[in-house]
Amino acid sequence: MFKYAKLKRRLAVESFIALAAFMLSATLHAGDRAGLASAGDSAKSDSAGFVAAPTESQPNPAAAMPLSSLLLELQQLKETVEGQSARIAKQTEELEAERATIRDELDRIAALEAELQAPRNKSEVFMAFAQPASPGASSSLPTVAGPTVIAVVTAAPAVQPQAPPPAQGSVDRRLGDLERRLKKIGPLSFSGDFRLREDAFFGGPSDRSLDQNLQNYRLRFNVDAQLSDELSGGFTLASGNLNDPTSTNQTLTGFYARKPIALDRVFVQYRPSYFKPLNLVAGKFTYPWYNTELTWDKDLNPEGFGQTLNFAFNSTPVFKRVTFVGFELPFSQIAGVSTGNKSLMQSAVYGGQFQTEWELASWLELTAYAGFYNFHNADPMALALAKAGAKNPATPLIGLLPLAGGGGAVQNSVTTTTATSVVAVNGAPEPTGVTSVVNAQFASKFGLFDSIARFDVKTPSERWPVAIIGDFVQNTEACANVGNILPEPANSLTTVYTRSVNFSCNPSQRRGYWAEAEVGRILQKHDLQFGYTRIFIEREAVLSNLNYNQIYQGSNVTEHRFSVFYTIRSNVILDFIGLFGRPLNFGSSNPPIDSLKRLQFDVNYVF
Repeated sequence: MFKYAKLKRRLAVESFIALAAFMLSATLHAGDRAGLASAGDSAKSDSAGFVAAPTESQPNPAAAMPLSSLLLELQQLKETVEGQSARIAKQTEELEAERATIRDELDRIAALEAELQAPRNKSEVFMAFAQPASPGASSSLPTVAGPTVIAVVTAAPAVQPQAPPPAQGSVDRRLGDLERRLKKIGPLSFSGDFRLREDAFFGGPSDRSLDQNLQNYRLRFNVDAQLSDELSGGFTLASGNLNDPTSTNQTLTGFYARKPIALDRVFVQYRPSYFKPLNLVAGKFTYPWYNTELTWDKDLNPEGFGQTLNFAFNSTPVFKRVTFVGFELPFSQIAGVSTGNKSLMQSAVYGGQFQTEWELASWLELTAYAGFYNFHNADPMALALAKAGAKNPATPLIGLLPLAGGGGAVQNSVTTTTATSVVAVNGAPEPTGVTSVVNAQFASKFGLFDSIARFDVKTPSERWPVAIIGDFVQNTEACANVGNILPEPANSLTTVYTRSVNFSCNPSQRRGYWAEAEVGRILQKHDLQFGYTRIFIEREAVLSNLNYNQIYQGSNVTEHRFSVFYTIRSNVILDFIGLFGRPLNFGSSNPPIDSLKRLQFDVNYVF
């Protein structure tokens, strides 16, 4: 950019010199013509006899000398101007070449701006999804999963406090995970992304019930505000099913009906100037902790409160950062059922994460995370899922909250109680066919211990970094809720109650594993990235409707994921994602179901 400005100044100076020379030449030439005209007039007057011509007025050879000198100077000036014109033409060509170079460098400048605006640890932090709202160190960073996220020009710097690398395993957040070039008006910053996807399914059950070919899109628009040095906030509007918290995809169906746009994120974040390691966030925000989609889907934005304490140790040789994250995330309220207490009972996730960063060598960094998520009173989620999936002839698919993640059906062990209306026909009870879900409870409580390690490797080529991520989760309270499941009520003359269990609960099926490797990056034009992820989740390891919703099902599943990303421009990315998975076959005498092949082709545009 400095070279471009210098060239412009040089062209301006030389053009001014040429113009001045031309004006001087024109002036002198006009003077010569005036002198010649005066001499001619004198001669005419003399010959006419009106004026006596003195002897001195006769032609003088010395009078021609200045004229010849001026003509020579004029010729020199003409040659100078022609030379200047040639140089200007050449410099114009150089200027066009510089402009082309500058255009090619714009992508890199955008990436550098992103790095300057978002403080980060030395690990490769690619902010996916311009979501500036998380709490604290990691609070403003979106959780990412899948092939490493794309470079992002995110929201205002103050909205992006010091943060650890984005979680891996979430393809979309990294892509959308981009979000990138910000348009700013005063304290407001605007960004967004749009994705088109072809989603094809092959295989799975022998009846081909899952074979399909879908087309969908995702649209997200972010507004972030830096309200003061300490206070920031913002909101995001996104497409998708209003009752699905784990996806912002909108399928092209519904007989061309209008598609909904909903509030996906709204938050306020506070970072006191007198104690900058502290960051507080409230509202609906991106994850304040680092995670993979083994436990949490990348499109899910939790609600509640988060606190982060982040301490960087840049001067120490190995140990670089330590961070403490806490969060309180309410998700439901239900009324008490006892005759003496009908007050509303809260369901919430309480937890925290401890993070450390280590520079093991100049080319190798390790970031380690240990967290715990306690789902307090999770049964209302089981009831909502059961009601959402209940088929009723009068009101089909009516329910509280259809959580469509993980294949759309809950995979954890759930006991469901239904009520069927009956009428007396000739004195005998006859079912009417109208049923309703009156209770549903998980067989497990969910206290998830989650440990993650991420290695970032610098290679001789900056275009080919390597990231290796491992995640292990264990439900410390698998099958711990069996003793709290209520019996079905007694039948009456008008209602018959039935209790069913979808799967038996085995406390040994409590673990989940996630291993991911990525090579390459998605920062500049023509960048490539390749990724592979191995996923293995036992039935009671996680809440199966809140984690990665693109796999065969949320738990009791084995899955392989392959991905390729290619950057056409800094804000246009093509990708291919292949998912190959099937249910686990523990305790079943039936042969395993064939793998379901899911092939996704995406075009991502960031604005």
